[in-house]
Amino acid sequence: MSPALIAALPFLGAALPSILIRTGRNNAAAVAALFTGLALLGLLLNLPTVLAGGVVETKIDWLPWLGLNVNFWIDGLGMLFATLILGIGLLIILYARYYLSNRDPVGQFYTYLLLFQGAMVGIVLSDNILLLLIFWELTSLSSFLLIGYWKHLPEGRQGARMALTVTGMGGLSMIAGMLILGHIAGSYDISEILKHKDAIQASPYYIPALLLILGGAFTKSAQFPFHFWLPHAMAAPTPVSAYLHSATMVKAGLFLMARMWPVLSGTPEWFYIVASVGLFTMFIAALIAIFKHDMKALLAFSTVSHLGLITFMLGLGTEAGALAAVFHIINHATFKAALFMSAGIVDHETGTRDLTRISGLRKLMPITFTIATIAALSMAGIPFFNGFLSKEMMLEAAAHTSWLNNDWLIPAMATLAALFSATYAFRFITHAFFGPVSEDLPKKPHDPNFGMWLSPGFLVVLVLAIGLFPMAVAGPYVQMATNAVVGGGYHMHPLKIWHGVTPALIMSAIAVIGGIIFLGAHAPLQKIWDKTPRPEAKAIFDWIIDKAQALAAFITQGLHTGSMARYLMLFTVASVAAGLYAFSTGTIGAPTRELTPVNGAAIAAWILLLTAALSIVAFHHNRILALVMIGIVGLIVSISFIFLSAPDLALTQISVEVVTAVLMLLALNFLPKVTKTESSRMKLGFDAGLAIVAGVAVTGLIYALMTRDFAFPTMSGYMLDNSYNLAGGDNVVNVILVDFRGYDTYGEVTVLGIAALVIFALTEALLQGASSRKLIAWRPDVARGGDKHPLMLLIVTRVMMPIALVVGLYIFLRGHNQPGGGFIAGLVVAIALVTQYMASGFAWTQARQKVYYHVLIAAGVLVAGITGAGAFFNDMPFLTSDFGYVKLPGLEKFELATAAGFDLGVFLGVVGSVMLALGGLSRLARRAAMGEQGGEDGAHIAAEKPEARVLAPLAAGPYPPEAKVPRRWWKTARAAPEATQAERDTIHENKKTNGGDH
Repeated sequence: MSPALIAALPFLGAALPSILIRTGRNNAAAVAALFTGLALLGLLLNLPTVLAGGVVETKIDWLPWLGLNVNFWIDGLGMLFATLILGIGLLIILYARYYLSNRDPVGQFYTYLLLFQGAMVGIVLSDNILLLLIFWELTSLSSFLLIGYWKHLPEGRQGARMALTVTGMGGLSMIAGMLILGHIAGSYDISEILKHKDAIQASPYYIPALLLILGGAFTKSAQFPFHFWLPHAMAAPTPVSAYLHSATMVKAGLFLMARMWPVLSGTPEWFYIVASVGLFTMFIAALIAIFKHDMKALLAFSTVSHLGLITFMLGLGTEAGALAAVFHIINHATFKAALFMSAGIVDHETGTRDLTRISGLRKLMPITFTIATIAALSMAGIPFFNGFLSKEMMLEAAAHTSWLNNDWLIPAMATLAALFSATYAFRFITHAFFGPVSEDLPKKPHDPNFGMWLSPGFLVVLVLAIGLFPMAVAGPYVQMATNAVVGGGYHMHPLKIWHGVTPALIMSAIAVIGGIIFLGAHAPLQKIWDKTPRPEAKAIFDWIIDKAQALAAFITQGLHTGSMARYLMLFTVASVAAGLYAFSTGTIGAPTRELTPVNGAAIAAWILLLTAALSIVAFHHNRILALVMIGIVGLIVSISFIFLSAPDLALTQISVEVVTAVLMLLALNFLPKVTKTESSRMKLGFDAGLAIVAGVAVTGLIYALMTRDFAFPTMSGYMLDNSYNLAGGDNVVNVILVDFRGYDTYGEVTVLGIAALVIFALTEALLQGASSRKLIAWRPDVARGGDKHPLMLLIVTRVMMPIALVVGLYIFLRGHNQPGGGFIAGLVVAIALVTQYMASGFAWTQARQKVYYHVLIAAGVLVAGITGAGAFFNDMPFLTSDFGYVKLPGLEKFELATAAGFDLGVFLGVVGSVMLALGGLSRLARRAAMGEQGGEDGAHIAAEKPEARVLAPLAAGPYPPEAKVPRRWWKTARAAPEATQAERDTIHENKKTNGGDH
């Protein structure tokens, strides 16, 4: 099975548990197990190849010019981690089926679990750092959902937020570091980056890249000082905790360090940062774990300690250290998952996890006691259990490591950390399972059913098997993974229990004996610990978050005052300042072009343009007059485009001006026609000065650009030369829109549709409740004209409608080679429709509408997208067009281009967006007109008779108020989108009451 399919399987199955939960919990769990099992089976089918030293790859070019390729690979390290993720994930699915109660949304849990599982598998199988970054952030998001699964618990919500904040910030750090690494190596494919160790470590960017990448790894794997988030994630259900701590999430940081080990390790910086942080984390977390009373909290800090151990091993930068790290990753996953599941069983069966309350459970829960004891002894590093083997390897490496020429510091700290580890492991066993039987527990404890202890039972079998037969059970996996970490060619020594009397054995014996002694003195030491003042990580984190929020609020409230004038002023000042800085620090040569001669027509147009612009400033308080002046400015600009031989731009400008003017008039309908003077003379003077400075700066920039030749080929020259050769079009402007920069156009059409939908949503909100009553009560500040629908305008628009549609079709069809195209044609057709609305009234026109404008927007985006995706069938990038010539009987040979399909999508999107926005504003105006026409009666009708609110606009159309309403009026009313659901229900009831006719 391909690595890409293995990574995709959990995502493909993620939605099914939430759907199948209606058929029962077993079905939801079964489908989750099915997809996890299929992914695991597909992975293991590649095991022989990987064990033989090979690599299984899937390479898909996505955006190769950006270095983003969908490349997956399975090497020894990826095989190890993916096996742990999927194998333990399968056990967690079984365990969760019996652990979660009937009140828990189990289908939702399995959906979150599969999303998280897929993200983790994606991380370990990615062969492109950009792809890895995507999966990395997905783990943060999906773990947020899992940790906060019990939404009713405040600590669960806070733990989820804390985990997302810390790991998310670390992810941002890692993104920067990985991008630097890819830049140094000249490739973003991991398999290529791992070949450039010398170049990376010789680069001046090595240290910044190392620090940034370690920032992501340390936050994910809860290394000091980022260790505090992991214990707070214990508010999640125990299946989540077991999965996070054993095979996923926290192991992602370790995987990242192991994956980048071949190119980042071996330097003093790597050793002193990674090894020191790992050793201190192992020490401090083990000490804290001893004094935790919550079983899960104890195990959480023990996880942090063991993560520090593995980090310390990787930080040594030696092959022996890498081997110990890989082996302990396997061992820790087995005994830690079993321990968390055992703690969950205790909590599930007794109702508490408090070690000060529970005791003597070995008599009441013998199966759980056996499982927990084996796993805990392995965690303590007792012989014949797998944890002993990797702990010995750690102590052996520590015994031969010096720190700043000090030969005893690291061995002493490692021994002391191992002693603390043995202490909390022994406490976990003795305090929970030995001593007198507890009498005050919330529930009467007993062993759970088979389904709950099967998963941890299977894991402790592995603990024993690896501990007794390490080479047979774990040797091949350890060998292949270590080879992948160190870069190949490593032949490890046989894994065995007895190596003779070594420094590691002596250190281990000291740790175990010391742990027993420390446990005996736990009670008085606990009192000392409780009274000792120490910093609380959660309080520090909360303080930092509160201060950050306060700072953000201060900055936001200071900048975002809601004043558009203020925003424009800041933007203009910043732009002018940046331009002046560039001009003063750069160089500019002498002009190389002559100025174009100016004729009288150009001077007249310039004077008219200047007069209109100054009039806008002088008469801006009169909004209607200002809008007219803006229209004149747009008209002169359109004429300028024609003068400069840019008919496409001229057509677009004129069309946009018409549509904009209509929409602005509708919006101004609700504002006073004349505004009061609000600005002081000082502010006016400042604004005028800033406008003059900005105008002079822009004029100077334009003059500098247009009077000088570029020393390098321009983009415009490329497009002029290749417009026909590559896209089959002579109209360069249209070819740019639909081919060369088609992706931009696609995004713009999508955004235009979204903007129209937002306007529609806003008007829907305004047409409901109190805002609707305000609209009805609204009165214009000037008298209205008497004739709302002039007869001449009505007749002319209806006669011109088919002509305008033909013109729009003509402009659309000629657009690839002559001025025109889908955007201009869409505006022309929109204008034709707008005139119908203006002349005949919105209700009359809307009643004859056959296609909703929402559908047009959706169809436009889909048609454009499908056309662009068609390029994939020719192995070409998205939106690359193709063209050819067709000869039909009776017609001359003509050209067909796939860009026409994309242009059709643009056309539909523009028409739908413009008309939907127009319709939204028109509905507001008509709602206000109801109150204006009817006064108090109109308001009463609108409030008491919902069907009248639908009929009232009809009366405002070409029909006189006393005219008979068309038969079967409810069909027309039902088609009017402004009717709310309550109104439609009322109309439907009237229809039944009146026997079908009104």
